[in-house]
This record gives sequence, structure tokens and C-alpha cells, in this order.
Amino acid sequence: MKFLDKVNSPLELKQLKTSELPILANEIREYIIQSVSKTGGHLASNLGVVELTVAMHYSLNTPEDKIIWDVGHQSYVHKILTGRKNEMSTLRQLKGLSGFPKRAESIYDCFDTGHSSTSISAAMGMARARDLKKENYEIVAVIGDGALTGGMAFEALNDAGRSNTKLIIILNDNEMSISKNVGGLSKYLSKVRTDTRYLSTKKDVEKILNNMPVAGGKVKAFLKRAKDAVKQMVVPGMLFEELGLTYMGPVDGHSIDDLLVAFKTAKNIEGPLIMHVVTKKGKGYKFAEQRPNEYHSVSAFDIETGKNIKESTVASYSDVFGKKLCEIAENNNNVVAITAAMTDGTGLTNFARKFPKRIFDAGIAEQHAVTMAAGLAANGIVPVVALYSSFLQRAYDQVIHDVAIQNLHVVLAVDRAGLVGNDGETHQGVFDESFLMQIPNMTVMCPADYRELESMLEFAVNEIDGPVAIRYPRGSLKEYVSGSYKKIEKGKGIVTEEGSDVTIAACGKMVVTALHVREILKEQNIDAEVVNLRFIKPLDDNLLLKSVMKTKKAVVIDEAVPWGSFALSVKAALQDHADVLIKTLPDEFIRHGTVEELLKENNMDPESIAYDVKKFLGR
Repeated sequence: MKFLDKVNSPLELKQLKTSELPILANEIREYIIQSVSKTGGHLASNLGVVELTVAMHYSLNTPEDKIIWDVGHQSYVHKILTGRKNEMSTLRQLKGLSGFPKRAESIYDCFDTGHSSTSISAAMGMARARDLKKENYEIVAVIGDGALTGGMAFEALNDAGRSNTKLIIILNDNEMSISKNVGGLSKYLSKVRTDTRYLSTKKDVEKILNNMPVAGGKVKAFLKRAKDAVKQMVVPGMLFEELGLTYMGPVDGHSIDDLLVAFKTAKNIEGPLIMHVVTKKGKGYKFAEQRPNEYHSVSAFDIETGKNIKESTVASYSDVFGKKLCEIAENNNNVVAITAAMTDGTGLTNFARKFPKRIFDAGIAEQHAVTMAAGLAANGIVPVVALYSSFLQRAYDQVIHDVAIQNLHVVLAVDRAGLVGNDGETHQGVFDESFLMQIPNMTVMCPADYRELESMLEFAVNEIDGPVAIRYPRGSLKEYVSGSYKKIEKGKGIVTEEGSDVTIAACGKMVVTALHVREILKEQNIDAEVVNLRFIKPLDDNLLLKSVMKTKKAVVIDEAVPWGSFALSVKAALQDHADVLIKTLPDEFIRHGTVEELLKENNMDPESIAYDVKKFLGR
């Protein structure tokens, strides 16, 4: 019988001997590979934190002690150890386990996460609530070295250091290699500096020196200067020490014995502490170890070969964007690309190879990325900032304050606009439309297919002076749209199919949905006209009015939340001229599932829309 078969909770985990924990860790690693190979999900990051997660739950008293996972895509081991092992087959599936921590899913998930750099701030809030209520338990934030590049993480570290609040921050470093000599010295220094006897002795000596006359103060100042000078030369955690946090590490993140010792020590330290744990992303699966970026997030795959079961050779919207931007950059030396730690994901890999000096990776720092773009634009460069829709949310103030108010020529390539599927609420790109449309000086375009994406990108770079956003979906194109080859003109849409009974207006990939709706209605003797708006700001009011003068009724399909949607803008423009039915997503957060499942569940698939249109027309 495997040890994993016996463990369904942290309490059962603690029944194992420490010598049995490495065996359990290997079993968990194998279980994750087997599970994710069927469901898809975040693989490399979870394989890297197996021993760390086992050691945490073995050392802590969860759920009373709280673990906050930054981003949360590395929480699969945590789910397995907290009673959800048998549900892993439903991971990221409709009505199944989320790929991220969810408070509604388990008492062991104390904070919902999905975006990076939030864990330390949340942990500080929880720690202060604990102290205000005079309670006594541990608060642990687990943050990766990538997430630490986010400015919010540094804001929280600064606050934590000056607060003297009891808090353990795990820095999961899966990029830096450990030199044995430096690592050994660091371990020794960390052990000395975090030993409770040393800390109490240090306080006693400082107390004695403070009580001495003037000479004592001078001696203390001299000793402090000497100590700091030595520390800056040899202690890798000096940055954290200067912020006011006790630094411990580096700790081997794959040695359970070392981790258990580290946690035992950390629990006895007063105030905020940062434990530097070094792990290997993709640990235990050769393909993920060799190519961790490719195995960060995977579809279902064959374990023996590492290849996707449904290998797609069709280019995605991100691929088309990246290829077209390379073409534009070859003819315009002022064009540069900016990404926030998503070079591969946003299709900029080839751009980085061709123009290494004209691409800037800001790290997980979207605010910095957008304001840096504003600085470039102010000096005559044309920056194209490629961000996922759900990550652009974090740079909303910068888009307004630094780009739009100055009317600077910054191109926002908004990838993953609309529903994205299995990553769920935190990643659905359904809010950018609302907040971009309300910003003065902003132009917002949505391509219906690859041809329009290419044309719009060229138009955005070469023919617009101010800020402009191009919103395009995740995944590959299913079919081309009639008329998409026509020239792009600012604020002008096109009629894709003419009709006489009802106008169906849409933008982006919903134009294809509108055409499918038209075909269904056609079988029921309803002749629908399909308008491809192309621009959701400014709207082509004249084209819409011309169409409804003929049909008298309009339906607007918009894959976004209702409030602030372009669907409401269309309704407002047409309310004195025609009856208008708007079809949007509901005013709620959309959970995880495939895009097709989510559209159907929310009555946004062609069949559901056609049914509602027929009712709207009284047929």
C-alpha cells in the first residue's frame, strides 16, 4: 500500500515518520504527472514544490495556521494533502476542482488567488487581524522569485519589515542555482543569525551598550557599522534585512529534512521572516525539467513522449500578432515591443530573436510596463504593449494617468480578451472592454479574424496618433469572416451579410457567432443582417442606424459583462430608432470550464442566441 493512499489530510500526514516523507513526495509527484497528463494544467510549478508543501503541512497546524499561495497555480500538492486527492480528475473541468486556491472549495484555502504578487499583502492583513483579536497561529505566504518582481510585493515587504508583525514569507526561488560554497556559508550564517540564543544575546549586548555613557553609544555605532559592512559582503539576504525582515537561507527545497529544520526555526523567530527556498521547476519529470517554460501550463499530454495528445499545428491569434509585429518592425525602426514576463505567451518569441534590443520584458509588473511605454512614446518611439486582458486590469491607473491624459501613441495588444476557459474567474478577459471604453482619447478595436488582426495592428501603429487597444481572443481561428479583407477606417464597421428582418451587431470573435445565429434563423425563414462593428470605440452609429432603418429591430452580441459593455452603448445609440436586445455575459464572475461549455451555460452559444432572437421577434 502506498503512503499516499493513507494520507487524506494534514492530520494523517503527521502520522508518518519523517523518514517516510521523501517516499510520499515521490508518490505525490508521480500522481500529479498522471493527473495533469489527463486534465491539463500547471505542471512544472507544482512538481517543483512537492517537498516544500509536504514539509509545510507536516510542520504547521493547518487549517488553523494559514498558507497563502501567491498566484496559486502551484497549489496542486496542497489540494492533494487537504482532502481533494480523489477529485484531481476533475481539475479545471466544468464544476470540478479549480486550478487555483478557492475559499469556497476548502477550509484549507484561506485566500483566493490567481494573479501574482498579492500573497504578502494578504498575509499582512491576516496577521494584523490575528494580532488585533489576540489569537496565536502562524501566517505563511509562499511567493515565487518571478512574483517578487511585482511592485505590490515590494510594497508589502516594506510594510512587513517596519511592522514587526509575526509572519513567515517563503521565497520559492526556482531560477537561481546554489553554489555549494556560498550555500554552505549562507546556511551557517543564517543558522547563527536566526538561532534564538543568538538573538537574545544580541538584545542583551545592545541593552548593556545603550546603558553605558557616551563611549557606549560610540562603541555600539562602530560595532553596527562593522557588522553591516561584513553582512553586505557575505549575506545574500541583506536586502531583506535592511527592510527589517530576518533572512534565512538558502534552504534546499527538495530536502525534506532541511525544510523541517528550517520551519522549526522559523516558528521560533519573532517578527517577519523570509525563508529563501531553492527548488527546481519541473522536478522529477525530465521534459518539464529541460523545458520548464513549455511545461508551465499544459494540455493533456502523453507521459512517455511529453507531447500534447491533441497537437495543434494551427497558428493562434498570439502567433499571428507576433508574426505581423515582426513584419511591421522590419519597416519601422521606431517600433518596440513590451511584455510583462509573458514573451512566449503573447507570441513575441520570434520578435525577441529578431530584435533583441527592441523588446523589453518588465517582469511581472504591468504598471511599470505601461508607464515605461508612455515614456517611450513621449520620446518618439512606438511601443506595442502585449498583455493578457486579465493582467491589464492591474495597469488601469497607468493607462489613464500616464498614457491617455497625455494622448500618447501607445498600442495595447490585449491578448486573451473574452472567456479563456479553464483558468476560471481570475483569468477571464471580460472586464477590459468596460474600462477601456470609458477612457477619453482611447480607440478600441476587435478583429473578427486573422486578416483583421493584421490590418488593425498595422493601422494602430501607422495611422493612429493617440492610445489604441486591439482586443483579440485566446486560441485559434475557426473560420474567416466575409469582408474582413476590407480596409480599416477609424470608427467604421462593415456589413458582413445583408438581411431584412433583424440587425445582429457584433465585434471580434462574436461576429462568427452572429453568422452562425444567422444560419440557424435562416432555416426558420428569418433574414438577419450581420454588422461587424470592428471598433467598439468609436462606434459606427451611422452604419447601425442605416441597418435598423431597414430591419427595425437589433440584437447585440457581446462577450463581456453587461455594465460598461459596448452592447449598452449600441442600445443607447439605437433606443429612439429600434427595439434592441442585448446578449452579454451575466453580471457575475465566470467559473472555469471550456469556453464552449461556458458560453452554452450562459446562453451565449449560437443555438441559445437564435432561440432568444426568435422570441424577441415574436416568431
